[in-house]
Amino acid sequence: MNKRAFQILVFASAGVAAMACSPGQPAGSAPSPGSPSPVRVGAWEDLYEDVRVGGLEDRRFDQERFWRVARAVVEDSDRISVEVVGQSGESRPIRLISFGDGPTPVLLWSQMHGDESTATMALADIYSLVEEKSNNRMVRSILENLTVYTIPMLNPDGAQRFQRRNAQGIDINRDARALSTPEGQILKTVRDRVNPVVGFNLHDQGVGTRVGRTDRGAAIALLSPPYDHSREINDVRLRAMEIMGVMIAAMEPMVGDHITRYGDTFNPRAFGDLITQWGTSTILVESGGWSEDPQKQYLRRVNFVGLMAALESIATGSYQGVGNDAYQALPANGRGVGDLIITGGTIVIEDLPTYRADLLVDYGKPLLEEDGTFAEIGDLAEVEARDTLALDGLYLHPRNRALEQTDAGTQLRVGAPAYFSVSRTVDGRDPLWVFRGGPPDEIKRNR
Repeated sequence: MNKRAFQILVFASAGVAAMACSPGQPAGSAPSPGSPSPVRVGAWEDLYEDVRVGGLEDRRFDQERFWRVARAVVEDSDRISVEVVGQSGESRPIRLISFGDGPTPVLLWSQMHGDESTATMALADIYSLVEEKSNNRMVRSILENLTVYTIPMLNPDGAQRFQRRNAQGIDINRDARALSTPEGQILKTVRDRVNPVVGFNLHDQGVGTRVGRTDRGAAIALLSPPYDHSREINDVRLRAMEIMGVMIAAMEPMVGDHITRYGDTFNPRAFGDLITQWGTSTILVESGGWSEDPQKQYLRRVNFVGLMAALESIATGSYQGVGNDAYQALPANGRGVGDLIITGGTIVIEDLPTYRADLLVDYGKPLLEEDGTFAEIGDLAEVEARDTLALDGLYLHPRNRALEQTDAGTQLRVGAPAYFSVSRTVDGRDPLWVFRGGPPDEIKRNR
């Protein structure tokens, strides 16, 4: 594609504008009111590069690959224990990895949704920290005062397909009441066995989620799940909120004002809500999106820092008295926005008059801008999206994904794969480029 063609195209990246800090650069935002002073900001991040494990640079990994990476750290360790606590529906082992021999039990579980792997990567880094830095004063305090239990991949069948649900098609996080999944039964059994004082429910949320009513993207969302419909704050919830105050102070230098509070409507089927009801102070962590971080490697680091600051505060008791002001001051998770709006193009479909319409594309892999499908067609002037592709003066020709060409059967419809070519002429000859589920590399490089 030549330079002149790029001059015709305008690709406005609202997502980048909304999250202007680059990975690794402090956001420069002042701590929220009520942020605790005991947190040694940066102390855990200073250790991160020394302990970060390789082999998980692509966030789409299955259990075999994760275990290959983790085993190199935990196998034959005298500080870390591994126990198979059950099997998934497809007979994959589910492992409980633990460290420390202190009197206070803590439980962390990750990837109960198979396509939410950010915290799973951070847990591998935490195992490396425990193995490599056990003489560090902060690490030693955790090992002496806590027994930390982790289930790094609760849904290995979902991870195998990189999908939310398990092999039965059930959302494990909505199975706390019925316990119809083997994975849900395992989590309940482990929770009852170790009786954790604090639990961390680790997830990823949509990268299009905004901070409150702003245009900023939510990097991290936190929640103390309610134990019933009253949403009252008892001692169990207050403990979680105070610990999250410590986490906020530790993570704000990394992501600034891109931290939100997840919605606290009580759900009687959800594990976070019922585990709180069962007496464990539960903290939900949802990793969203960050600029120029398609594989969530920067948010992996943020998870590491936030979780280690939390564990240290539990080990030392420094969270006590922090209060819940910092947590309550967080803006709520805001609206979700689409991935890509396409405007200005004239659509050409055989046997139909040409017409102008906006197109909304949502990606199956939003961080990589891949596997796009058409989500809406028509006048979308008020619809928000992270990015805009302006095709003013150009013609858009829907393509048949299988045939890689236009034909009489090609239609433009909601739910269809987003495959089309763009040209300067109505006949579609000599296309400038082809959109195959996502923008071609030349547009990504030049927008």
